[in-house]
Amino acid sequence: MKQITILFLLIVQSTIAQNSLFNQVEAKNIGPTIMSGRVVDLAVNPKNPTEFYVAYATGGLWYTNNNGTSFTPLMDSAETVNCGSVTVDWNSGTIWVGTGEVNASRSSYSGVGVLKSSDKGKTWENLGLKDSHHISRIWVNPSNLNEIVVAAVGHLYTTNKERGIYKSTDGGKSWKQTLFVAEDTGIIDLSVSKNNPKIMFAASWQKDRKAWHFDGDGEKSGIYKSEDGGTSWKLISTKESGFPSNEGVGRIGLAMINENLIYAIVDNQNKRPNSKVDKPKDANEALFQTEVIGCELYKSEDGGKSWKRTHEKYIDDMFYTYGYYFANISVDEKNQNRVYIGGVPLLFSEDGGKTFTVISKENVHADHHVTWVNPENPNHIINGNDGGVNISYDNGAHWIKCNNEALGQLYAVNVDYQENYNVYGGLQDNGVWFGNNNYEKSVGWHQEGRYPYQELIGGDGMQIQIDSRNPNVVFTGYQFGNYYRINQKEGKFDYITPKAPKGEKPYRFNWQTPILLSSHNQDILYMGSEFLHRSMNQGETWERISSDLTNGAKEGNVAFGTISTISESKFQFGLLYVGSDDGKIHVSKDGGVSWQLISGNLPQNLWVSRVVASSHKKERVYVTLNGYRNDNFVSYAYVSEDFGATWTSISNGLTQAVNVIVEDFANENILYIGTDNGLFISIDKGITWQDFSNGMPNVAVHDAVIQTKAKELIVGTHGRSVYKMDISKVQELTKDVLAKSLHLFKVNDRTKSDRWGTQNYAWGKPSEPSQTIWFYSNADGMVNVSVTNEAGIVVHTQKVAAKKGLNTFEFDYSMTKNVADNWNKKDKNIKIKEAENKKFYLPVGKYKLTISKDKSSESKSFEILNSKK
Repeated sequence: MKQITILFLLIVQSTIAQNSLFNQVEAKNIGPTIMSGRVVDLAVNPKNPTEFYVAYATGGLWYTNNNGTSFTPLMDSAETVNCGSVTVDWNSGTIWVGTGEVNASRSSYSGVGVLKSSDKGKTWENLGLKDSHHISRIWVNPSNLNEIVVAAVGHLYTTNKERGIYKSTDGGKSWKQTLFVAEDTGIIDLSVSKNNPKIMFAASWQKDRKAWHFDGDGEKSGIYKSEDGGTSWKLISTKESGFPSNEGVGRIGLAMINENLIYAIVDNQNKRPNSKVDKPKDANEALFQTEVIGCELYKSEDGGKSWKRTHEKYIDDMFYTYGYYFANISVDEKNQNRVYIGGVPLLFSEDGGKTFTVISKENVHADHHVTWVNPENPNHIINGNDGGVNISYDNGAHWIKCNNEALGQLYAVNVDYQENYNVYGGLQDNGVWFGNNNYEKSVGWHQEGRYPYQELIGGDGMQIQIDSRNPNVVFTGYQFGNYYRINQKEGKFDYITPKAPKGEKPYRFNWQTPILLSSHNQDILYMGSEFLHRSMNQGETWERISSDLTNGAKEGNVAFGTISTISESKFQFGLLYVGSDDGKIHVSKDGGVSWQLISGNLPQNLWVSRVVASSHKKERVYVTLNGYRNDNFVSYAYVSEDFGATWTSISNGLTQAVNVIVEDFANENILYIGTDNGLFISIDKGITWQDFSNGMPNVAVHDAVIQTKAKELIVGTHGRSVYKMDISKVQELTKDVLAKSLHLFKVNDRTKSDRWGTQNYAWGKPSEPSQTIWFYSNADGMVNVSVTNEAGIVVHTQKVAAKKGLNTFEFDYSMTKNVADNWNKKDKNIKIKEAENKKFYLPVGKYKLTISKDKSSESKSFEILNSKK
C-alpha cells in the first residue's frame, strides 16, 4: 500500500511540473561551493583513479574524469537526489544508486529505492524496493550483472518490513528478501569476497529514532554470513564469538580482505567500567560527553567464527555519543595491517588496528563517511566527509580539496538590504556564511586569494537576522540555541543566548532554534526555547514573555518540546505567533501578556515547520506542519483569516513534507512553498500549486526569503546550496493579466554603443546587445514579434513558439540588410552601417515592440538612447 502511495505522489508531482506556467522562470544557483556537503559513498575506477563518482547525501551523484578538478551532476532528472550508496560496473558503465541516506542524522532524507542507469547517468530506471527508504549497499556480480544483492536499512523513524537483504537474479525485475532480522533492524553494511563472491558478510543495525530520543543500538545488531551468494544467512556474532552481542551494540562497518580475514568496526554503546561522567549542562555539550565504550575495531581470521579486539586502549574522541553517524572502515588490499577508520577524525593504523594516528589535516573537514584506498598505490586515498571530497597522495600528510560545486546543505537563509545585497546561509556542520547575491561559480578567486563567500561562525549554522539599520550587525549561531550578536566592522562576538535562572532546569532549545528581529524596532529580538524570550537591547538582557508553549519536556536524549518558529505581524507590534516541534501553535495579541492556543483543530503532534503572519491582512496567518520525523511525508499547509480561530487547508496537490511557506509581498495571491523534494508556487492563495523549480533538481528546500527591493526569491536547499529567482514578472500575474490571451511585460530602454558587433580581442567574442523579453500566453502556439520605428516601418520580425504561461525570447536589436538599406534610402539623416559581426543594429530612436497571436496583440514602447546624452 505504501509503495502505491509513493508511486501516486510521484505521478502527481510529475504532473504538477509538466503543467506549470513557470517553466521559463529559472532558478540560478549562487553558491556557495567551498564548504560542499555530506558525502556518503564513492565509486572509483581502479584502472584510472582520476575517474570516479561521488554520492552526496542530499545532493545527488556527481562524476569526474579529471581527478576532481570539475564534476558533472548525473541525477538532476531523477526522482530524488538523496543517496545512500553507489555501485558502478566499469566495463559497461552501468550505475546503480541506492537512494536514501543511511547515516540517520536529523536531515537524512529517504529515497525511492534502487535506481539504475545504463547510459552513464543520462536516464534512470527505478528497480523497486521503494519502501526500504534508505539503502546502504548494492553489490552487483561483475560476471553476471543480473545478480544483485541489496542491503536495506529501512525507515528512519518508524518500523517496517521492507528492510534487510534482498537478492535479484533478473537484474532487478523481481526481488527476494533473503535476510530479515526485525521490523526495527535493517542492514547497514555488506561486504563480499572478491575471490569468492559466494562469501558475504552483512551487518544488521537495530535503532529507534524519535524526534526526542535516539536509541542507536540493540541486541539485534550483529554480523551475518552467507556462503551461497546471499541466498541464506547465519548470525555469526554470537556471545561465544568474542564480538559484542548485547543490547549496547550499535552501528557496524565491515571490510573484507578474503574469505577468512575480515575487520568490523562497531559503535559500542555499552558503558565503560567505573565511568563517572558529569551530567551535561545542555544538549550541545551532551553531543560530546560520553561514558560509553564508543569506537572499537575487531578482527576475524577464521571467516567470522571468532573475533578479537585489535586494540587495548579506548579509541577516544572518535564517535563521541553519535557513532550512529559513522562506523566505516577501509583496508589496503595488499597489506591487511593498513587500516582506515572514519568518525569525527579520520584515523590510520599500520599495525592492524593496535594503534592509530590522525591523518585528517587542516584542509579536511570532520565527520568521515567513506575512504577509498588505491589498490595500486596505497598512499593515494580519496575521502568523503561532511565537507565534501579530499584526495591525498601521501597517505594523509597533505590533502587536495575538491569542492568546486554547489552542494551546501542549508538550514536557513536570509538577506540584507545593501544596494548590492548579501545572502546569508546557515549550513549543516559548515557554519554560517555570507556572500554577494551576484556570485557565479568560478575558481578565479584562487588568483585573488579571497573566496567570495565568507564564514561568520562555525558549527551547524542556523538562523540569521541582520539589523536593517546596520548590516554589519548580524545575529546568528549554531545548533541547540547557541547564538551570538556579531559586529563585523568592530570584530565583536557577543554570546546572547538567555540562561535559565539559578535553580531552574536549563532551557530547552531546538536544534534549529528560531530567532527574530522585530520589524517594528530592530533593537527588539525574539528567541524561542520552550518559552518565548524577548530582548529590548539586542540580546544584552532577556525577559520571558510566555509560559511553556509546548506540551512540556519529553524524556529522551534530544531536546524536544521546544519552539520551532516565530512570527510577528507587520501591522501591529506584539501580535505574535509561535509554533513548537510537538505541534502547538499560539497567538498573542498583546506582546506576550496573554497567549491563546490556536492549533486545536489542526492535525496533532506534528512539527510546526513555519508560522507566518501575513503582510497583506492583519487577521491572516499561514502555518505549515511537518511529519518527516514520523516518516509521514504528507503535505500540511493552512491559512487562517481570523488570527487562527479557524483554518483552511491549502496543500491540495502537494506531495511532500513542507518546510517553509513564503507569502509574496507584492501580490497577496502568490505563495511559495518549499518541501522535502522541491519548490512550488500558488497564484490563487493556495487553491492550486505548480512546480517552481526550473533549474533545480528534486532537492529538499529548507528555507526561502524574498529580497523585496530586488524582487528576488532566495531559496536555501539542503543539498544544492542557494538559488536566486527573479519573481518580478511572477508578481505581475494579476487576475486581469491571467484573463488575457497575451500580455507583454515592460520592454526596457537601452543605450546605444559604438561597440555593438565589434570584437574587443582577436580571440574574444563580439559585443552583442540583447534583452530578454517576457510575455504571458494563455495557450500554446506561435507568437509573431515585430518592432516598428517612429515612422511605422517594421524593422524587425521573429516568431516565437509559446507555451501556456510565462514565456521569454531574446531580442538582439538587429535588422536585416534589406531593412537597413531601405531605411537609409528613406531617411537621409540615418546612416546604418554593417557591424564587424555582419549584423545591422537599430539606431538611436523610439520604437514599439508588438506580439500577436490569432486576433490578440499587445505592444510596449521602448527607446534606444544616445550614449553621448
